[in-house]
Amino acid sequence: NRTLRVLGKGRKERIIYLNDACVSSLDEYIDTTRPHVEQTAIFLSANKTRINKRRVQQIVDEQLQRAGLSNLGITTHKLRHTAATLMYQHGGVDTLVLKDILGHKSIATTEIYTHLSDENIKKAMESNPLSEEIEKKKK
Repeated sequence: NRTLRVLGKGRKERIIYLNDACVSSLDEYIDTTRPHVEQTAIFLSANKTRINKRRVQQIVDEQLQRAGLSNLGITTHKLRHTAATLMYQHGGVDTLVLKDILGHKSIATTEIYTHLSDENIKKAMESNPLSEEIEKKKK
């Protein structure tokens, strides 16, 4: 199956679509870590119960520490934000599609990612060497 049903904030249900890399990774995880567990949740504790949001954050923190990246202020929310920004800026994902992927109620929330792109464009234009030459001629 290439979809998952997930419960988001406010217990809002969404269907997410998985690419080949996700399907492969999840299949390998399930086959190696929990081959005979009958449970609807994918990620389980040692007691075979569903892990909660805080535990996910702890796991990410532990892995960041193992990788020597624990002092950079990386959080699960920043990872989500980065993934969305990359989809928008480099994947060409439309803001309405991104809104659905992220589970936002309002397009205004999703537009945070487009404003980041606008800021990057502004910085790129300001860093253009020709802009410095034009400013010199004005003086």
